[in-house]
Order: sequence, then C-alpha cells, then structure tokens
Amino acid sequence: MTFQIRVNEKAFDTDPRPGQCLRTYLRDRGWFGVKKGCDAGDCGACTVHVDGEPVHSCLYPAVRAEGRAVTTVEGLAGAEGELHPVQRKFLDAQGFQCGFCTAGFLMTTSKLDDGQLADLPRALKGNLCRCTGYRAIEDAIRGDRHVEEPCPGQSVGRNLGAPAGPLVVTGTARYTFDIEVAGLLHMKLLRSPHPHARIVRVDTADALRVPGVHAVFTHHDAPRRLFSTARHEHPTEHPTEDPDDTRVLDDVVRFVGQRVAAVVADSEGAAEEGCRRIAVEYELLPYVLDPEEAMRPGAPVIHPKGPETRIARAENNVVGEVHGEIGSVEEGFAEADLVYEETFRTQRVQHASLETHGALAWFEENENGGERIVVRSSTQVPFLTRRALCALHDLPEDRVRVVAGRVGGGFGGKQEMLAEDIVVLAAMRLKRPVKLEFTRAEQFFGATTRHPFTIGIKAGAKRDGTLTALQLRVVSNTGAYGNHGPAVMFHSVGESMAVYRAPHKKVNAYSVYTNCVPAGAFRGYGLGQVTFAVESAMDELARRLGIDPLVFRERNIIGPGEHMSSPGGEEEDLHIASYGLDQCLEVIRRALAEDRSAAAAPEGWLVGQGTAMSMIATGPPGGHFADATVTLLEDGRYDIAVGTAEFGNGTTTVHQQITAGALGTTVDRIAIRQSDTDVVRHDTGAFGSAGTVVAGKAVMQAANGLAERILTFAAEHARTPRTLCRLLADAVECDGRPVSLKELHEAAHDKGVALTADGHWGGSPRSVAFNAQWFRIAVDPGTGEIKILRSVHSADAGKVMNPMQCRGQVEGGVAQALGATLFEQVLVDGGGKVITPAFRRYRLPAYADVPRTEVHFMQTSDAIGPLGAKSMSESPFNPVAPAFANALRDATGVRFTELPLLRDGVWLALEEHRAAGAVPGRPARRHPSREGSV
Repeated sequence: MTFQIRVNEKAFDTDPRPGQCLRTYLRDRGWFGVKKGCDAGDCGACTVHVDGEPVHSCLYPAVRAEGRAVTTVEGLAGAEGELHPVQRKFLDAQGFQCGFCTAGFLMTTSKLDDGQLADLPRALKGNLCRCTGYRAIEDAIRGDRHVEEPCPGQSVGRNLGAPAGPLVVTGTARYTFDIEVAGLLHMKLLRSPHPHARIVRVDTADALRVPGVHAVFTHHDAPRRLFSTARHEHPTEHPTEDPDDTRVLDDVVRFVGQRVAAVVADSEGAAEEGCRRIAVEYELLPYVLDPEEAMRPGAPVIHPKGPETRIARAENNVVGEVHGEIGSVEEGFAEADLVYEETFRTQRVQHASLETHGALAWFEENENGGERIVVRSSTQVPFLTRRALCALHDLPEDRVRVVAGRVGGGFGGKQEMLAEDIVVLAAMRLKRPVKLEFTRAEQFFGATTRHPFTIGIKAGAKRDGTLTALQLRVVSNTGAYGNHGPAVMFHSVGESMAVYRAPHKKVNAYSVYTNCVPAGAFRGYGLGQVTFAVESAMDELARRLGIDPLVFRERNIIGPGEHMSSPGGEEEDLHIASYGLDQCLEVIRRALAEDRSAAAAPEGWLVGQGTAMSMIATGPPGGHFADATVTLLEDGRYDIAVGTAEFGNGTTTVHQQITAGALGTTVDRIAIRQSDTDVVRHDTGAFGSAGTVVAGKAVMQAANGLAERILTFAAEHARTPRTLCRLLADAVECDGRPVSLKELHEAAHDKGVALTADGHWGGSPRSVAFNAQWFRIAVDPGTGEIKILRSVHSADAGKVMNPMQCRGQVEGGVAQALGATLFEQVLVDGGGKVITPAFRRYRLPAYADVPRTEVHFMQTSDAIGPLGAKSMSESPFNPVAPAFANALRDATGVRFTELPLLRDGVWLALEEHRAAGAVPGRPARRHPSREGSV
C-alpha cells in the first residue's frame, strides 16, 4: 500500500525514510516554515497541525501521518492568500523579532480555545521565544494593534512594521537552510571526548566504507594557518581583540567537543555513521578547568604558540590582561569611612538562538565565466567572514560570495566563524555543494557561551556617600580558545567603572585559557558580568551608610559633558553626546513613590525592591564601517543597499524609516537589499549595537545625498528654481506642479545621469547610552520561590526611531537577562564535558517566567547618532541581574554574590540566615547561590 499524506491540501505519496520525523519529511517537501530549533520537542518551532491538532513535528514520526491531513504555517492563510486572523494579529502587533519561533506560535495559538486563551502561561508552555520577552506575543494573541500606517515624510519616531513581517507570519521568510540546493552533501563532525589530547593516529578506512560517504577530513587535510573564529574589523591592528590560535582541524584538541574530523555523505545518517566508525588514538594531556589554577606556575600550557598569535602570556595561559590605576586607591581607601570588599561570580550562559549555527557552500559561475564559491551562512558578519575565508583558503575576494538569509537570532554568538571554514574546505575538495547544520546539543558544546567571570571588588565611601576609591580584580574564563577573550575583558572594565566618579580607581583584569568550551561575544560584551558586581557593591555601600541607593548613585555618577575615566585605558573617541541617566533614575524614583505592587505579595512572603543602572558605548572601538547606497528605481520607488544582517535587531525597519524621512516618501515604497557581499558594499557587521548608529548613519548620508540630487535634477528638468521644488511620496512638486519620479528617472536615464547616492560612516566618534532597571519582588521564605511583582526599565536611547520596535529590544533584553539571573547555566563536569546540552536541562525563560516590563524612553537627542538616535539592543541586559539581586538583598537581608539565583540556593541562604538569628531585611553576611555545578 502506497504511503499517502496531504500537506496544505496537496497530496504526497513519497515514503518517509526509516525513523524519519514529520519535521524533516515536511522540509524535504519544501515546507520551510516548519523550523528546527531543538530536535527534542522543547521549543515548539516545528509545530504543525495533524488532522487539526497541534503537534511538535520533530517528535512525531512521519509514518504516523499516513492518511492524515497536515497543515503547516504556509497553509494557514486562505485559498486566495488572505491572512488567517492569527497571522493578521501577529502582524498588527509585531509579535516577533527574528521570527524563527513565530510559525510555531501561530500554529499553537490558532487552535487555542477560550479556556486556553484565559491561561496563556499553561497554553504556551510548549513554545519558546528568545527575542521578544513574550509581551509582543501576548499582545498579538489578545488582538492589540501597535503598527501605525505609513505617512509620507513622517516615518522616524513612528511604530512602523518590519518589512519582512508578511513573510514571517506566512512562513515564507527564508532563513539559512530554507533553500533547495541540487546535489547537496551533508557534513557531520566527530568531536573530541577529551578536554586535552594530542591526536596520534586517525583511521578513516571504516568510515569511508559506509555507503554514501564521500570523504573524511582530518587535520592532515586542513590548512596549517592559524586564525580566530571571532570576527572584528581590525583584528591585527588591535591586540586587545582576537588571538590567532585556531586551526580548521587541529592535531591537538583542547576541549570536549572540539572538531576532530568531518565526514561528508549523501545523507546526515550516513555522515553520522561515518563519524562513529572513525578510529582515533589520543595521547591524553594534562588539563585545567579553573582560570585561577590555569594562571599558576606549573599549570598545563594550553596554547604554547609564538608571539604572532598575540597571546599575552602563553606560559600562564593569559590571553589578555589589563592593569591600570588612576590616583592611588591606597589613599582612597584610607580616606573612606566605609570600605566594602567582596567577590562576585557569574556563570556560563548560552546564546540559545533558535536557529543553530551552520552554513552551506556551493559553486556558481561568475560574470566572467569563471567559478566562485557561494557560502550561505547564519552569520552576523558576512563581509568579515568572506575576508577570513579568503585568507584561510588563499582565495581572492571575487571568488567568494557570502550571503546571510534572515538570521534566526544571534545575540553575539554569530559574530563567529564556526561552520563556514570547514564547509568551504569540503566543497572545494569535492566540488559539490556541502551543508553543515549544528544540532541543538552541538550549540552547547561546539559553539560558544558567555564568559564566566570572577570579580573581586573593593569600594570605599565617606559618610556623606561620596565614593573615594574603586578597585577591581577581574578574571574571565575564555575557555580553550581566545576568540573575543581580550576584547570582552577590556570592555568589561570600561564603562562599568567610568560611569562612577571616584578620584582613585584601579583594575587588574585577566582573560585566561582553560580546557573548557570556548566563550565568545554575548549581549553586553562583558559589561553585564562586571556591572553585576559594581552595582551590587554600590547598593551595599549605600545600605550600610544608611543612604537611599538612588541618592547614593546620583551623588557619584558622572554628569553631562564630564570626562569618562577608566584605569583600563582611555577611549578618546567616546563622548557623552547626550545625557539621560538623571532621567532614567527619576523614572525609578517615580515608580517607587507610586508603587502599590507589594499588596499583591502572598501572605508571609518577604518583599523587597532594588535598582541598578548601566552605561554602554554606542558601538565598538577601533572602527566599525558601513557603506550604503540609495537609488531611485525605474518604477519611481527606491532601493537601499546596505550590508547589515537582520536577525530581529530591527535595523531593516530603521533604515527604511530614515530613508523615507529624507526622501519624503513612505516605507512601503522602499526596497532593501542587505547581507550579500555580491550586491551591497562593505559593512563590518551587525554587532556592537551598530545597526542604527553606524549603518543607519551611512544610510542617512546616502538618502540625504539622493534627495539633493533628485531635487537638483528635477529643478533643471522642470526649469524651476531649486528652492521651489520639494519631494512628495511619488513625485517632486516643482513650483506647484508634480513631476512623477518615474518621469524623472526616465529623463535622467536619457541624459546619462544616475539618480543614486552613497553614504559611509566609520563608527567614530561614539556616544554612550544609559539604562536603569527596578524590580519589586516577593520571596517565599519557606521554599525560596521568587515572584516578580513589578518590573520597570528606563532607557536613554536618544531619539527613538521606532518606539514599538525599540521597546521590543528592551523587553527581550530584560527577559534574556532574567534567564541568566534566575536559572540559565551551562554546567561543565570535572572532565570538561558540558552536561546541559538540551533545553530541557538548560532552562530558557518561558512565557510564564517573564513579567510585563514597563519600558520608559528618555527625552534626549544625541549629537553623534543619526537624527539623534543611540543604540539600544545590548544595553537593556546589563542592569537586570544586579537590580534583581539588590531587590533580593532588600527582601531577605542576604547579599547574594553568585549567579544564577536558584530557588534552592535562596532557600538554603535563608535557612542559614534564620539559624544565625538574623532578621530579614537587615544586613547579613553574603551568600552564594549554590549554583549546583559539578
């Protein structure tokens, strides 16, 4: 009997492969709206309807769908293409950011009954979102509309929807692997089971005998050249950034999960079997997992490489360090009436973007008839990836094209080259298209994490609350490779110290190799970790001095126009080009004054409130370049070409709004091309919060330049004074007479005039953005359970280009930071193995975990950013953990010094607190959170 299945009213009779799940069966048939996020039924991105019932298709055997009707997100709309009511609601509320999870939410939501709609925490427990913070999703389900209609010339400051919104809600937005490539081969990686070992011998004979296996690559096949997986604009000119310590495949493995070999086959199953049949003989080497131990004399040397790698002290496993002092902290502490000294620790956190890392590579003919390689990658940095691939494989840039489709989340994790290098190696050797897609488990042990930090802080103040000295000793565990290690360490001790006035400051900071999974770029880039310590210490100083923590901060923070000083080194191009920190703190003061949320606390629970703040540079140091071109098209519409990748950061919308404002038109008349090294000019990448303040400024220059060219040409064409011409949505009004843009384009073409303009911005000078977070929480002293009663966030983003979108960035940042504060942790055992390689063991915030954060934007306009805008994608993350810890200290009297703040750790601390006879709310000794690492 022939297998029969109907998918979106279309019949299919191809038998599933043995053991195949419904998700892969559907994707094999071209239904790419069905996403792979977890492989285990944990995230819901693969949700479809089987005979009208929502199921996680990654757990549903394809053979069970025989004779059934399956609906994917592509089939949710009507026969004539009209949107399903749920799709329309998500579009109207912009209930998405990167959109990778959206199809799953749509399929779940479309089947909720009234009872389930009344209990969304339970109804949505099977769907995860990493970007939005869930508020926008809830608003979409409730039918709230946030999107405004476009208005000619009045785009900036309005809630305009993302241009890809219709594609996202219909499942037709194309992410990295949502394409069909003829003759595609699949790669799987054999990874090291040891934390440190030398590969003595590799036998691939049995692997090559597996039917369908085409090749096995080992260190013998890899380039000898060293590189860094991290991507920056000037890695060789800035020694604080990325050491060249990595090979595509190495004969020494330095962490459990490192690549040992790559098998390429006709199917993933054959490639996996090939990996199982590779025989590897290892010489085990001594290893070290703790960075303090790694710095001691006699510790195993993890990278005994020469000075060309730019490792600070290879013999002590120190990849980067900074030492500096302003004034004399010894004198400062002698002047203080109170000195507070403590050690704070933060854990490994996974980016957990729902689209995993991966890449495809294939060959195409270029315009000269030659051959070049095309790489399609889930990357935030397509241009820097092309540069790295060319250097690594000795290729000219015109022979490599890198394309980023829509990227399913990044958060810094995709500012790395973790798949492209080895995929290109295989494609070049085999002359066939090759694909490598990480599993969810590989994201945990084969990608990167946030850097674990240990921060020793010592702070002194006078009785009146004036800071006298601030001292930090910071140790960052960069793992087995130094990608981003020195830069994260340098950045962590920058703005976190510079935001406070203190005549005496000192820092000693180290980025240290260990035989752990590598760390990398992560939202906040080190500031979140050190801000946890600094803001906790400021809160403790204020409480012990009997001063309101808000007053204490106001007494010590830098003011507008003041010099920012950090002993880690001065950044000459960094300025306070607008100042809203005072407004941020005033928002918190007002929230405190009118707050009544404590009344919602269960009887007998302890209630507390806490605040923290942060400052961040609006862009990375050392240059961050963006080139943009804006062109009038033949049909009277406009085209933007800009390199920035879109992964829910919203830069595409902002670039359209900037252009529409400059050209007096509406965003629906503007097309945009991006993230393709073949069709747009250079862009450093979508990281460092640069999408608006760097690429946006380049777009603004180009749009303003084009407006001037069009008006000048229109005046000549209509023989009208230039002063009597003005741009309309689809025309130029010349002395009261409209001349269509189509006519102008045709006339310009006939005269050989190009109505196009370029823009460029180098990312310097830079401004700073400010954020403050406040929580009111309740703690059950009998169980350690914590309820968030109220969450308020104030953000100084300068001129807010799109309030709806910017609010989503803040809400998503707060939600992600709450996960890192309360339960997220990548655990590594005593042998260096990650033991939390799945979402059900690594808990992400679900809908039920995240409060509705009240977001307030300050009234400022920046002198540097485009149209007065500042960045606001990374910075909301940074003050969340200390604000929560400060609220917990207020409620319990216990100063927690380690993250995450797990429920059992809170309960244990309260038990010890009670046993010592302490009273909740009064000072007590500090207590770690008992994070439970093994």
